[in-house]
Amino acid sequence: MPGFLMHVNAAMQCFHGGPTTIVPSQPRVLVNGQPVANIAAQITVAGCLFQIPIPTGTKPQPCVTIKWAMPSTRFLVAGQPVALLPSLGTGPGVCQSVEQIPQGAPLVTTVQPRVVGS
Repeated sequence: MPGFLMHVNAAMQCFHGGPTTIVPSQPRVLVNGQPVANIAAQITVAGCLFQIPIPTGTKPQPCVTIKWAMPSTRFLVAGQPVALLPSLGTGPGVCQSVEQIPQGAPLVTTVQPRVVGS
């Protein structure tokens, strides 16, 4: 399935509104002057305020990482598939807590619109 190549300054947030940072795993391949994110890139979340109810109150369960689930089948960067985004909106990834509990799909609001991969 074709999609836009993700880059490190793509605007994304977790399911609960926490902003994200994409830490590039390679600095050499650029799109719009910014490193391309491959599947090995770490996507971290800071500021997620999600909590779950427990019998004695609430337990903080913030999103801390996003695992990207749409790798390219044709393009590799640094030996890893490029991360693709089929369209703006809900991204094909999973927000996860510290305990690796899935918490919903990330929301992508800005990505470069020129380079498409598959």
